[in-house]
Amino acid sequence: MHTINKQKTIQNVILYGLLLIGGVFSVLPMIYMISTSLKPNGALYEYPPHFFPKLSQITLENYVYIFNQEKFYLNFLNSLVVAILTIVFAAIIASALAFCIARFRFPGRKVLFALVIGTMIIPGTTLIITQYQLATYFKLTNKLLGLVPFYVAWVIPFSTFMIKNYIESIPRDFDEAVYVDGGSIFTVFFRIVMPLASPAIASVSIFNFLTAWDEYQWALTVINDNAKRTLPIAISGFFGQHQFTQWGYVFAMSMASLLPVLIIFICCQKYFVSGLQTGGIKG
Repeated sequence: MHTINKQKTIQNVILYGLLLIGGVFSVLPMIYMISTSLKPNGALYEYPPHFFPKLSQITLENYVYIFNQEKFYLNFLNSLVVAILTIVFAAIIASALAFCIARFRFPGRKVLFALVIGTMIIPGTTLIITQYQLATYFKLTNKLLGLVPFYVAWVIPFSTFMIKNYIESIPRDFDEAVYVDGGSIFTVFFRIVMPLASPAIASVSIFNFLTAWDEYQWALTVINDNAKRTLPIAISGFFGQHQFTQWGYVFAMSMASLLPVLIIFICCQKYFVSGLQTGGIKG
């Protein structure tokens, strides 16, 4: 018995040691970004380099510069509008599609679901030419809201997969009770399914927000007007300015761009784990 406990203790020490090492490597880039954003730009090129700034070097000048730029607020608002519209439309469309696949039996149901899931394995870069042709045909190029339909299309497969699995865990007795009382399919969907599936919807909405908030390549391809560009493109604009990259400004703006993500995660964290567990295990 003593030997078994000793072996278990050693295993736990190794396990937690590996988790600690992994956690340190995961957090280091964030710590470096914070420390660099608090250094003056000239201190970034000193030798030998310092991971943490000296107390005498700590400054908020990078943040002051960023927050004094009107285009920062414009680009921030552009990203926020696009991301919010993406999660709203994706939540409604994916929930409706997941509800139909989970609750109804119709010819081609499994094929439809397989096609939806199959699109998840297609790299986005292989479709960029086709997407640009579609954007040109529907006159969505160089329009901020023209980004939303494509972002919604990107996140629909994963969202549908997760929400469908969660809906299947909801007893059908709720649906039958509504039908017996004279309710319609829409009553079941809006009054029963969507409220009960809110953990799954909230969890995928976090991923959908991140997708729309951080996306760079497609926005750079179709948006040419600086006033309509999103925050990732604005951050990249500091690379190579004035003959060298202003890393202090880059990291200060990157830190500012994390605020909406943190707020959404804090507000939705109670749904996050339960939504992923139920949606993932059921599938």
